Parts: sequence; C-alpha cells; structure tokens
Amino acid sequence: MAIGRLSMKVGGKGKACAHSNYIERQGKYAHRLETGERLVATGSGNMPEWAQSSSQFWKAADEHERANGTTYREMEIALPRELDDKQKEKLVREWVKQEIGQKHAYTWAIHSPKASDGGEQPHVHLMFSERVMDGHERGPEQFFKRYNSKTPEKGGAKKANTGKHPLERKEELKDLRHRWEVMCNRHLRAAECRERVSLKPNNEIRQGEPEPKMLPSEWQRG
Repeated sequence: MAIGRLSMKVGGKGKACAHSNYIERQGKYAHRLETGERLVATGSGNMPEWAQSSSQFWKAADEHERANGTTYREMEIALPRELDDKQKEKLVREWVKQEIGQKHAYTWAIHSPKASDGGEQPHVHLMFSERVMDGHERGPEQFFKRYNSKTPEKGGAKKANTGKHPLERKEELKDLRHRWEVMCNRHLRAAECRERVSLKPNNEIRQGEPEPKMLPSEWQRG
C-alpha cells in the first residue's frame, strides 16, 4: 500500500511570501537543494495582471491583507514513490485543475527529500489564496481590501468564506481526501502500478493537530 496523506494548513499575514519562497526553494531556502533533496517541479497560476511572479503576489498579500486575515491556505499531500517525476507532475496538475480551477491564485511545488529508509519521500505543497478571481481588475492594494457586495469593482476580491459548522467542514475534508484517493489510484493504475493509496476516515485528524480548516468549499472567516 502506497503512503496516503493529505494535511491542511493556513497562513496568516506576513507568512505568505516566505512560505512561497520555501516551497519553491528560492532565496535563503535554495541551499536545501544542495543536501540531496530534489525540487521536482513547480507551478503557479491565476495571478492578477500586476503580479509578474508568484513571489510578488504573496508579498502583496502580506503587505495588504488585514491584520487578522489569512493570506493563504495550503494542502500538503504525499505522492506515490511508484510514479516517476513526469507522472507525479501530471497527477498534481490534474489535481490543481480539479480542486482550484480558475478561481484562486496558487503556487505549488513537488519536493522529494530523502526518507529514513534510504528512498525518497515525494510530496506536494499547494498554497492558494482564498480571494476569488471574479474578472474585475484591481491593483495589489485594492485586491486585498474588504469585498463590496453592492459595487464589487470598488472593493477587494471576495473571500470564499462560508462560515460552516466545524462538523460540516470535517465531512467536506473527508470528501476532499476521498477525491484525492480516487484520482491518485487512477494515476497508479494508468502507470501499471499495483500499489494503491488509502486515506481512511479514522485518520482524518491526527491527535494533537488543530482541526483542518481549508477546502475550497469549506472556508472559514479570516
């Protein structure tokens, strides 16, 4: 059985740019690639016109998001060793297309560090903004302002918050993990691998972890 793991994280104001540099192994994090770790692939998308790079977008989020706001949400997902690099990248790109689509700015990166058994431990970081891309042009400062429901073009981009009950969010997290299991196993079958991943319900929240709170359909206020 291949490793199955999907964890959820949230980033506050001042954390986004550093985290994007971390997952893309840029700046002070570039040295990590000299220790045997591999950066398999990276990608980003749905960026506003003013963002010439993913770092520029996340820096603006840190600067202009309100003090108690969230700047990004992140999925961290284990990838099967049984897939080669191109197959892993294909799986991730299909996942991003399905779960993020055209609605949110995002950045992802596949890491493959050494594992304790001598093999590799491939996984993907997928961070994305909860601000919805609605077609209105906004500068970086306006983009992160509060949404104006009466005249959307005058306010910031809307956050996809739903204010759902924690139990409902937990159920939706189960659905997200199930979708990953289905897609991942389909890619394993296509690669003619006998291994399969499994994300069992009783492993949804590991003891001591905060309750997962990020799913495109289960936003919290932030």
